[in-house]
Amino acid sequence: MTYTWGRRLVASALSALVVAAVAYVGSIIAVFISQGFQTTILAQASGFYDTSAIAAVVLLFAAGLLGGYSRGWVAVIVGIVVGALSALVGGTLLVTFSGGALTGAILAQLLMTLFGFNLLLWILIAVGTPTLGRRLYRVLLDSRLGTEAGYRIALVRMPSSNLAEGLVTHIERAEIDTELADSQWDGYVAALTEAGWTTIEVAPANDLADAVFVEDTAVVFGDIAVIARPGAESRSAETAGTEVTLRNQGLQIERIEEPGTLDGGDVLTVGSTVYVGRGGRTNADGIRQLRALLAPLGYTVIAVPVTKALHLKTAVTALPDGTVIGYPPLLDDTSLFPHFLAVPEAEGAAVVVLDDNTVLMSSSAPGSAELIAGLGYRVITTDLSEFEKLEGCVTCLSIRIP
Repeated sequence: MTYTWGRRLVASALSALVVAAVAYVGSIIAVFISQGFQTTILAQASGFYDTSAIAAVVLLFAAGLLGGYSRGWVAVIVGIVVGALSALVGGTLLVTFSGGALTGAILAQLLMTLFGFNLLLWILIAVGTPTLGRRLYRVLLDSRLGTEAGYRIALVRMPSSNLAEGLVTHIERAEIDTELADSQWDGYVAALTEAGWTTIEVAPANDLADAVFVEDTAVVFGDIAVIARPGAESRSAETAGTEVTLRNQGLQIERIEEPGTLDGGDVLTVGSTVYVGRGGRTNADGIRQLRALLAPLGYTVIAVPVTKALHLKTAVTALPDGTVIGYPPLLDDTSLFPHFLAVPEAEGAAVVVLDDNTVLMSSSAPGSAELIAGLGYRVITTDLSEFEKLEGCVTCLSIRIP
């Protein structure tokens, strides 16, 4: 079991407890007020709602594990159903514990409580699940639960033997030293590992020249992985191996469908804003599909024209504080980013955020590294010269699951 399932267990349990507790306390307070603030009614009301609250915790916990918070409308349905079931199950248990028989008349009375004594409980669970419960679930799921290895995962994919045949679109083709590339890849993986990340290898694809640029095959948002649909037809086979690996991490899988195209290298997430490059590899339909997938999760998707670089993250990335850094000659418009900082080298536009104080950069951009270090960040550099000859950068070689 990976940390993702652990987060789901914690997020599902705490969200269930909070929603059930609010409904339980709210219902008791409502009865207390309606009965003229008689303190003797508190014990009776709590005794009546105890079993229903316990049932709500169990049902909401199970719903969370099964994806009940994955979409807003799903959470609404879950809330309505769980609210009704909790009241009915709670009432049934009360009758059973008291030694009563579940006759047709008793069951009819239990159903009627949904529109009487249990109505507020039902409403509070129905409203609280898609609002408070879902929000808390997302916060718990997306938060960093620690910095130990195992809590931050990076998917990587070793270079193929035909790496030199990789696609080149915006720069002139140069000879690739494959042995050096293998060594540089090892150094990149080592840098992630030394920074506390657990690296997991996607199954090798020795006949797919660009497969090492695994970032393009999927984008992760919390516990949801969106499988990309590469804009280059020759790369379409790369996604299958990535999907298997992401499923093994317990992530919920979504995907971009035809006619949409989307490369992960075009997706830059800064807080709740997702910038998506609209260029040669990602089309408008792919952006629309991603927007539809992410809107229920609270993300805002902003399309960014990209005509001077292969991917958006070839030209811009973001620091831990949300400042977008980029190389202006590769950008169509910097005004789309509210906090933008220019870097002096093209290779310096890409950083991988390792933690709140540390970034990984290419050693090909010493001026940019000095600039970022001057902002108070610890900068780790790694040599990626052979991958840069194929328009790769420091972000392209991994899919991070923080």
